[in-house]
Amino acid sequence: MRSRLFWILAIIYSSLHHIGSGSTSTTLKRPRAGDPFDTFPKNFWQEFSSPFTDTPEDEELEVTETTTHEPFPFFADPYTTLNISTQLSSSVYLHCRVNDLQGKTVSWMRRRGEDLTLITFGQHTYSGDSRYSLEFEEPNDWKLLIQFANERDEGPYECQVSSHPPLVLLVYLTIIVPHVEILDERGSATPEKYYKAGSTIELQCVISKIPHPSSYITWRHGLRLLNYDTSRGGISVKTDMLPGRALSRLYIANANRQDTGNYTCMLGNEITETVVVHVLNGEEPAAMQHANGSRNKVGASSTTMVVLFLVYVCLSGTGLELVLGLESPGGGLWR
Repeated sequence: MRSRLFWILAIIYSSLHHIGSGSTSTTLKRPRAGDPFDTFPKNFWQEFSSPFTDTPEDEELEVTETTTHEPFPFFADPYTTLNISTQLSSSVYLHCRVNDLQGKTVSWMRRRGEDLTLITFGQHTYSGDSRYSLEFEEPNDWKLLIQFANERDEGPYECQVSSHPPLVLLVYLTIIVPHVEILDERGSATPEKYYKAGSTIELQCVISKIPHPSSYITWRHGLRLLNYDTSRGGISVKTDMLPGRALSRLYIANANRQDTGNYTCMLGNEITETVVVHVLNGEEPAAMQHANGSRNKVGASSTTMVVLFLVYVCLSGTGLELVLGLESPGGGLWR
């Protein structure tokens, strides 16, 4: 920069010198020997006429404008950990929505401690469990389907994208096992129930821990389905689906001996509870149970006394003689 300034000042000085000398000749003359212009580089006028710029900034600006970045895949969901709950024996989808996949591959893994088991790779399923399958839904949802979920399916699953570094979405699956209980007309739970012939059998099935009821509640007497039974008559089933639970009532009018047996409340095919029903002729169930209990107590007491008496007799011959009151031919006690 200083050398260029020097030469500029020299040019200005030379021009002023020629003007001051009054020379009006327009004939171009070759510079004299020793003229400062002789020492100018050949490309001086080209460099001098070019605009002054800062070369490092130009290079940096050019790199910024011409460099482009390839879109990087990312999950559409804002969280990297999701919690999913499903009911026992139902089907459930685990969602993995990926944007800007750019030819990368999506895989589903099952994590057990430090071990990872491959379930799907792309749209191919590699699990030996036929309940697992991959369903892709446009535009970006790589869904893992688990059918007939059981308690062994509970735990963490990973959706992985084959980018660098790899993207991982953790999905924790919780299996909710409903609780089933059969109550009588008084709301009491009992594994065995007695009814008098001609009365009405009334049983209540209460099922709790149902996040999304997906199955109907059915009643069975042995193997016979009662919900739609019209052959007997007098059978009624009323079911109410409430938030988080279900209540089903079974009514059987004019009960008879043929109604004796096992009654089962079922949610789907795996959630069941059974109660044994006895239909009695004549005797009240409570009186029958009380009478049986009394007879059992009396029988037990009598048996205990007999056993103690026989033990005493075996251990003491004198005791036997006294009890029997036998005398010998000689007038004394028999020996």
